[in-house]
This record gives sequence, C-alpha cells and structure tokens, in this order.
Amino acid sequence: MNKEYDPDSRVEEAQVKYSRLYTYSDYLKWDDDKRRELIDGVPYLMSAPGRRHQIVSRTLLVQFVNILHGKPCKVYHAPFDVRLNADTLDNTVVQPDILVVCDSSKLSEAGCIGAPDLVVEILSPSTSRYDRIIKFKTYLKSGVREFWIIDPKLCILEVHILKGNNYITYPYTNNDIVPVHVLEGCSIDLSEVFEEIGALEDD
Repeated sequence: MNKEYDPDSRVEEAQVKYSRLYTYSDYLKWDDDKRRELIDGVPYLMSAPGRRHQIVSRTLLVQFVNILHGKPCKVYHAPFDVRLNADTLDNTVVQPDILVVCDSSKLSEAGCIGAPDLVVEILSPSTSRYDRIIKFKTYLKSGVREFWIIDPKLCILEVHILKGNNYITYPYTNNDIVPVHVLEGCSIDLSEVFEEIGALEDD
C-alpha cells in the first residue's frame, strides 16, 4: 500500500512504496538526523558503518589525500552530498564513501553538483546489494568515469571504468598496486588499505 513519506518511520525505506517521488528540495527539509540517499526520487536509509568499513575508509582516504596534495583534483568523504542530476529532475542525491572531483566548477559549499570523476563505495553486509545493483546503475547512468567497490571482508576491490555506455571491470586483491585511471600516474597500494583488516579476521 502506498504511503506518504514519514521521516520518523522505522520501516526500511528501500522497501516502502511511496505515493510520490521526492526531490533535493524535499531532501533538505528532512531534519530527523538520519542519513539518507535519494535515487530517482526514492529515499534510502543509510546504516552506520562498521569497524572494517571505517578502517578501509580511513586508510584509503589518507592515500588519496597524499596523492592529490597540491593537485587540482580534490578528494572528499561521506557525508558529502552529490547531486547527480541537478540540471534535470534533481531527484538523486548520494553520499559516496570517498569521491574525487577534478572540475572545481562542480563544487559548492553544499557538496558536488554533477558526476564526480571517481567514486568509492565500501561494502557492508546491509548495503552490498544496494551498492552493487542500485548505485552501480545510478553511477553508470550519471557518467561517473571510475567506480570502485571495496569488500573489506574479503579484501578485494572491483574497479569499474566507463567505456562508452558500460563499465569494464578490473578485479584486484589485497597485495595489488591499483592504478587510478582518472588520475594519470597515480596508484593505490591495497596492502596498506587492508593491512589492519588482517588482525580482525577472527573477530
């Protein structure tokens, strides 16, 4: 049964059928302190990241910060609003775990307007399907040039490079050096990213 959106609802928002779709203007009015993303007008509740997620996010962010120091491209991390279709329906707002933006005209105090050059999503048990299917399709449609999906449990990385209208996928494991395709001459050392995870395997 359709229902009006209630920001105080405890129902998993991805499973709710709404009586209408929402826009960035609606998104700005929700003041219940919950983090949400908005994709094609549908709100999705975001869960708090776990320990592995935080470790990977922190170590990866440090590498990007060091790589981009003094360069025009800039790295940001969640929560940081990205409005992927602000010039049309303005009904898609995401908060990638990490993103790199090389076009400074896309940046404002409120976040990024348009597709970042690179987006990184770090999987959690509750977000795997959402990141791999819904957000994958959203980033592809929006023209994100490079999309990384990191599984902190398995210590693997999938790099998706935009070629025409599709992504070409390159898999990497925990000891690989990964070239950043949108940043010429730059690479990420996955052994550093996953090093601290190894001690948590039996947690």
